Amino acid sequence: MKTQALGRGLDALFSEVEEAYENESSKKDMVVEIPLENISPNPHQPRKTFDEKALLELSESIKKDGLIQPIVIKEDIDGYIIVAGERRFRASKLAKLKHIKAIVIKTDDEQMREFALLENIQREDLNSIELANAYNELIKIHKITHEELSSIIHKSRTHITNTIRLLQLSKLTQIALLDKKITAGHAKVLVGLDEKQQQLLVNSIIGQKLSVREVETMIKAMKSSKLHKEESKKSSKTFDFSSLEDRFSNLGIKVKPSGNKFTIEFKNETQIEEFLKFLDK
Repeated sequence: MKTQALGRGLDALFSEVEEAYENESSKKDMVVEIPLENISPNPHQPRKTFDEKALLELSESIKKDGLIQPIVIKEDIDGYIIVAGERRFRASKLAKLKHIKAIVIKTDDEQMREFALLENIQREDLNSIELANAYNELIKIHKITHEELSSIIHKSRTHITNTIRLLQLSKLTQIALLDKKITAGHAKVLVGLDEKQQQLLVNSIIGQKLSVREVETMIKAMKSSKLHKEESKKSSKTFDFSSLEDRFSNLGIKVKPSGNKFTIEFKNETQIEEFLKFLDK
């Protein structure tokens, strides 16, 4: 695998994330109490939105039972920066705590960014778009395939590929997904459609409460209609009948060329008989 040639490697880094959250009884000496005011959020945090209701619930849990798992931080000039655990940090501030349990590690900015990505992926703290960006960023950083990332983070290759494909959606469709107006199932079947088609279907999903299967049926109908129009355009090719039109005009016969049609009009039966005799020559 390519990851073996990446120095520490993504797989090794992922092991560090897992190790940091093993049973703390074996590493009591690593856990320290740090004043919350001395800690700053991770500038590389992949999670852009935090559910306020979920934070309040976590805050109440921390008030009642304390912080079970410490956050991970690194030293900085002005104190410490969160490497992983910003959700627990925010909840602890809501709980009006003064200190928080933390594990201090040594890491550079690049590793800190990867650590944050992996911690969120492992804990499933990201929404589908944030997760897609996290997968995509790790793949670009380490120049690995979807299959290789799959073996490292223990997610199926299909899941990774389908999640990353969500980044192909228009911004409005992504917003609808983040606002939970459409589901991830809806979003996946919209991938590949142009922005106008996506917006039409998103409005239909929201307004008519359409299921994923119903949306798939609509998409098939749209594609079938488009194919039919393309076929019609091909069959309506315009031909040059000018020379043939001149020949009929010399015979005194009126014709109407149109696209791929050539209509002959006769004045009377005598003209028809003369035309048939002409064809027999």
